[in-house]
Amino acid sequence: MDNSRVAVTAETLELLRQASTATITTELFRHGLRNAFLAGLRPLNPHVARFAGEAFTLRHIPAREDLDVPGVTANPEHPQRKAFETVGPGQVLVMDCRGEIRNACGGQILITRMMKRGAAALVTDGALRDSPGLAQMDFPVFAGGVAATLSLARHHAVDLQVPVCCAGVPVYPGDILVGDEEGVVCVPRHLAAEIAAPAAQRERLEEFLLAKVEEGAPLRGTYPPDERTLAEYEAWRRRRGS
Repeated sequence: MDNSRVAVTAETLELLRQASTATITTELFRHGLRNAFLAGLRPLNPHVARFAGEAFTLRHIPAREDLDVPGVTANPEHPQRKAFETVGPGQVLVMDCRGEIRNACGGQILITRMMKRGAAALVTDGALRDSPGLAQMDFPVFAGGVAATLSLARHHAVDLQVPVCCAGVPVYPGDILVGDEEGVVCVPRHLAAEIAAPAAQRERLEEFLLAKVEEGAPLRGTYPPDERTLAEYEAWRRRRGS
């Protein structure tokens, strides 16, 4: 799938950042997509969990003892090192680690490098090391777990910028990844502009509906909203100037 010709504006990314991953998955469901949430990944630093950016992918296969030996990462062309040194501004490094969390696929030094390059986030279904340090960084990091053991023990990095499977979800280079405190969702690039505004609008509507339920409103007529509730919402939205 060639994502390179589909434009995604800064405005679209901002609207996606305003929406929760729950709301975005619902919008994607309306378009027939049921497998978009990267289940099981958690933010290692929830205070900066929200992000939106395009996917830059790295694929791993299982390590082999005669190839994955100390010293191989000194080669600047080693795919793992090249990924962290190549991921660009606004991009999200998505690492396919086959769900293997018995060893790390990266740590604080590598992640600091991509942060300094202007990347938007790191997402992996593998584990990461240096988690106490990562928890203090102002950079979104999502992983399937934490582990001290180094990458070469179980991972062999092979490909950059190819379609990958991360936490059971297909991710193509250039797809839009959106994260919040709950996790990460993958938005096919060609749908990003189409769902961004409805998702942001739905987020505001649900803020209003939650307030009504907290005030004691019953579900019937409130969630989902009937015509009367929608009219109340429009009046509420006008008062707020949104």
